[in-house]
Amino acid sequence: MKDSLRQRFERLAMRLAELDANLADPAVTSDMGRYRQLAREQSEAAEVVQLYRQYEQRERDVAGARELLADPDMADLAHDEIASAEADLARLDGQLQLALLPRDPDDARNAFLEIRAGTGGEESALFAADLARMYLRHVERQGWRSEVMSESASDLGGYKELVLRIEGDGAYGRLRFESGGHRVQRVPATEAQGRIHTSACTVAVLPEPDEAAEVTLNPADLRIDTFRASGAGGQHVNKTDSAIRITHLPTGLVAECQDDRSQHRNKAKAMAVLAARLRDKERSEREAKEAATRKSLVGSGDRSDRIRTYNFPQGRLTDHRINLTLYRLQAIMDGDLDEVTDALRAARAAEQLAALEEGSA
Repeated sequence: MKDSLRQRFERLAMRLAELDANLADPAVTSDMGRYRQLAREQSEAAEVVQLYRQYEQRERDVAGARELLADPDMADLAHDEIASAEADLARLDGQLQLALLPRDPDDARNAFLEIRAGTGGEESALFAADLARMYLRHVERQGWRSEVMSESASDLGGYKELVLRIEGDGAYGRLRFESGGHRVQRVPATEAQGRIHTSACTVAVLPEPDEAAEVTLNPADLRIDTFRASGAGGQHVNKTDSAIRITHLPTGLVAECQDDRSQHRNKAKAMAVLAARLRDKERSEREAKEAATRKSLVGSGDRSDRIRTYNFPQGRLTDHRINLTLYRLQAIMDGDLDEVTDALRAARAAEQLAALEEGSA
């Protein structure tokens, strides 16, 4: 391990001691916002420092075993210990490198997942429903919870638009790479001639804002409309204007919720979605500005208009961002997304590691 890395880990260990002391300070515990921030930092630092201490211990084990090589009675045992310790060192070194990568605090948050039908008419709306089913089954597999925030159904049972709230540890971090254009190639249920059609949907995944640091919404910037909810609900939906639509006038962003019979609860949910969209807009603008220089040099390579293709005749899923092709489309549509999301997260980590090494070179 490079000395520069050792110094970083030692500084982190010193910071951990400071955090432990701060969290025991009554002045900090009385400020819940600051306490949560420091507790999160302390948890992350403790995890890394523990890995580093394990690494140091295995280094000492190797050194001790090498001293035993001169003893004929202990040489075989020493060789086994050296091999075991060096394997552990390689594993720990990889984990420590990943631990140095900058962490996006949003990764641990709940998520809003929005699906919208695109080109392809009714077939696109049906594909949006298939994507919704895929994500909902994936949510069940992860042990997370889901909630429909708003929906706009199509004539044949698809969705023109659907907004879900996904609640679970690390939901946004695992689903964030789903944002973009999803293209499907198949024979639609509406096709009488058996021809393969291509249609598309867009997916957007937004982190749910932290209530303690939520976007401040100026009431003067908001237009709030009430309307009658559509869809299932019996006679109630025909009598009460319980659905809420909120428009942020400066940006034109709109959020609505009609899931609850309570107008007050629908308003709270719509405000949460609007805050998430505003936060994502600010984040996207900031990231676009930061990446502008690099993109002008290397070309954008932007495939956001088509991040993934679902080819049903071939049973094939292709993620164009990382050139991943899997011939297990039905399992994926049934919610088994782990292989895809893991590959995307690994690709992101590899990019971050390369940038880190380039920066420290």
